Amino acid sequence: MKKLPVNWLSDGLIDFEYKKYLLLDYLQGVKTEFGAQRLYPIFSDLIMHYQNLLQIKEHKKLVYEQFPERISRADFEKLELVYQKIVEDDATMKELEEIIQFAAPLFSQAVDTGKEIYNTVERHLEITPVGITPIYFNEGYLFLEEYWNQETKIYFYKITIFKNTYEQYRGIHTQHLDTVRRGMALTHENLKLQLARENRDFPNPATFAVVARARFPFEHSILPIAKRSLVKYLSALGNYPVRE
Repeated sequence: MKKLPVNWLSDGLIDFEYKKYLLLDYLQGVKTEFGAQRLYPIFSDLIMHYQNLLQIKEHKKLVYEQFPERISRADFEKLELVYQKIVEDDATMKELEEIIQFAAPLFSQAVDTGKEIYNTVERHLEITPVGITPIYFNEGYLFLEEYWNQETKIYFYKITIFKNTYEQYRGIHTQHLDTVRRGMALTHENLKLQLARENRDFPNPATFAVVARARFPFEHSILPIAKRSLVKYLSALGNYPVRE
C-alpha cells in the first residue's frame, strides 16, 4: 500500500509537476485498495489528507487534531513553522495554491468512493444485543461473524472517551480472545454465559453480536467497520458523538 507523507505539501521541492506525481501515485494505490474493497487503513489516511488540504485551502493553516496519532505535537509545531514560512512567501504560496486546486477534487472523488464502499459494508452488518444489556456498557464482548462460515470471533472491547478542541468523542479498543465454531449447543446466549463464568468481574457482561451478511475483506473492511458500527450503536445509548 502506497503512503503519502503527512507533510507531503510542504516537504521537499514545492513544484506542481513533482507534487502532482506524488499525489497521482498515491491515489493509484488508493484506487487499487478500493477496487479490492479494502478500506482500512487507507480510508482513514485519505480522509486525514483531504481534511488537511481543505483547512489549508480555506484557512491557510494546519489543524493538529486532524493529524494521525503517529505525529507528535513537537513534530506538528515544526511542520507549522515550515508552513508559515511558505504562506509568507508569495511566489511559493502561489505554486502551493495551484497544487491544492489540482489535488482537492481528486481527493474529494476518492473520499466519495471510499464512503460508498463503507456504506455498502455497513448496510450488510447486523448488530444485536445478546441477552440483557447492563447499565454499564463501555466494556464487554463483541461476537463477530460472517454468515457464510461457522466461526464466531470473540473480542473484548473497551470504549475510550477523548476530547479535541470542540467535542468529546468515543473510540474503541478491541482484543481478540478466541475463535469458536458455533452450533446448536453454542448459541450467543450460551457463549455469553460461558464468558461470564470465566470472568467473575463481569457477571452480566455487555455483549453484542455483529453478523456480516455479504462478503468483504475481513481485516480491512468487516472488522474495522464493525467496530465503528458498534461505537455508533453504543453512542445512541450515551451522549457522545462518534469520530469517523
